[in-house]
Amino acid sequence: MSHHLLWKTLVLSPVVLGVTVLVSAKAMATKVPASSEGIKAKVAQAEAPIVSSASIFIQTGQSKNQQLFAQAKTDDNRVLEEVNRYSSEGKNQNSLSQVTSVSQFSDVQPTDWAFQALQSLVERYGCIAGYPNSTYRGNRALTRYEFAAGLNACLDRVNELIATATADLVTKQDLATLQRLQEEFSTELATLRGRVDAVEARTAELEANQFSTTTKLVGEAIFVATDVFGGNTGNANNTVFQDRVRLDLQTSFTGKDVLHTRLAAGNAQAFSVRDNANGVLNTSEGTQTFQLNGGSTNNNVNIDWLAYYVPIGPAQVYLAAAGGIHSDYVATNNPYFEDYDGGNGALSTFASESPIYRIGGGAGAALTLPFGSGGNVLKPSSLTIGYLASNANNPGANQGLLEGNYAALGQLNFSVGDRLAIAATYVHGYNGAGTGGLFDAGGGLTSTSRVVGTDQANTLVNASSSNSYGIEAAFRPSDKLSISGFVSYHDVRGFGANDDYEAWSYGLGVALPDFGKPGNVLGIFAGAEPYSFNRPGVFAGTGNDIPYHFEGFYKYRVSDNISITPGVIWLTSPGQNSNNDDAIIGTLRTTFTF
Repeated sequence: MSHHLLWKTLVLSPVVLGVTVLVSAKAMATKVPASSEGIKAKVAQAEAPIVSSASIFIQTGQSKNQQLFAQAKTDDNRVLEEVNRYSSEGKNQNSLSQVTSVSQFSDVQPTDWAFQALQSLVERYGCIAGYPNSTYRGNRALTRYEFAAGLNACLDRVNELIATATADLVTKQDLATLQRLQEEFSTELATLRGRVDAVEARTAELEANQFSTTTKLVGEAIFVATDVFGGNTGNANNTVFQDRVRLDLQTSFTGKDVLHTRLAAGNAQAFSVRDNANGVLNTSEGTQTFQLNGGSTNNNVNIDWLAYYVPIGPAQVYLAAAGGIHSDYVATNNPYFEDYDGGNGALSTFASESPIYRIGGGAGAALTLPFGSGGNVLKPSSLTIGYLASNANNPGANQGLLEGNYAALGQLNFSVGDRLAIAATYVHGYNGAGTGGLFDAGGGLTSTSRVVGTDQANTLVNASSSNSYGIEAAFRPSDKLSISGFVSYHDVRGFGANDDYEAWSYGLGVALPDFGKPGNVLGIFAGAEPYSFNRPGVFAGTGNDIPYHFEGFYKYRVSDNISITPGVIWLTSPGQNSNNDDAIIGTLRTTFTF
């Protein structure tokens, strides 16, 4: 046992040391800017937005995984990158859209004969239509390549006039001028045309080998080394190396809608938490986000999410055929901890979002409607309503879309000023007999799924209905500091004897974005996972201590596509019993996005 504990200590030490060093070394160097920036929805791996209004939220909420996936610079992407570079070449700050490069050198002066000749052609034939008022700017010097680009545009225009039998508009004198200009700038013209040919060839290659004209593939792979320490729980578990992979096919039919077809596989599973008698606690405390892999523990591939987002007028509509959860379509107001995926935000399911969003899931629909003028302190707000059924595909008794387990959500979203977002949430749920847990994220009747909270807060003795109420808020006083938190109350009414109970949960997080360098995030979160006191029957005398959860992590952005996150989770009074030893989870998570 002593050797086992020593090995675990050695494994965890780099994680703890890394977080300690990063905090101590970087804290004093980080400055909070005086200027403020409005709350913005950013589709970026390093930053999650504070979102409460429908118009802001849907930009990112409708593609929750898009926030995480920056395109890797593969060979194919380099081709696209080069095409983009050629296409944008010459777009300078004065919007001179016809030039191909901008330089500080002045090769062709306004007093040169060639300059004046081309200016005359431009004014006569309007061949550089991209300039303001279709005129050639004659008050600035040009590089030879800029000049050649304008000349090439005039050549194309004259050829067009000749081809359309309007040659009488082109004088012999102008043709002679063009011929002389071609001879003078033949080298530059040849270079430009070579670039155009290269762009056309590469564009043809992209079109011939593209995956789809409407679909793009984004992916994420998570590699994790993790272990748990403390008393019987530490002795019962070993150091593990786990993975989870997701491939998301994102299809758009109109440019404003998106269909997500996500393939997932993983082998991660949560640790076994033990009590002081070495008995297994049927608890979900300490469950980590990457361990949510649709029940797969042997890397079997399955479609774990199939959902469609589409705007209809001012409203945003969400339709889920499989794997839908409430945070797909509603603002959780927990920026930097909630990343809508599990590979870049907080480590635990508890710290990532309020447990109220973990009640129910599956197939269904949601609608977000904006309202309010936003002409004063209260910015444009929104109302979100949603309905998800856990076993909507099952036509059996007490199953289906309306008769089986379901959760109906309503949420009012408010933005106060530019940096404070508040939401009030209500969830009404129904769970049939045999349901695995209240916070099951849509596991349904045949599942033992529990993703957060203690056994006492999750276990439904009989078929039950629940009414849950929550408040979520996020405050961003500066671009370098974000504070968010939530509180939720759950009233469960069973359809049998001695099966009613109440549960509570609350948490507060502080995040420091760009801590150390842009893209990094330091996060600290503390609170109480869902718990319930004084439950009768099997839970009588099992403990009425609050199970506190403390978590710290530091996401270090190695590159646009790779991040490394060391972190620690500390669980006190697991199973709501202070007689049980505390559990400490050490994790080193590496996330690859492509």
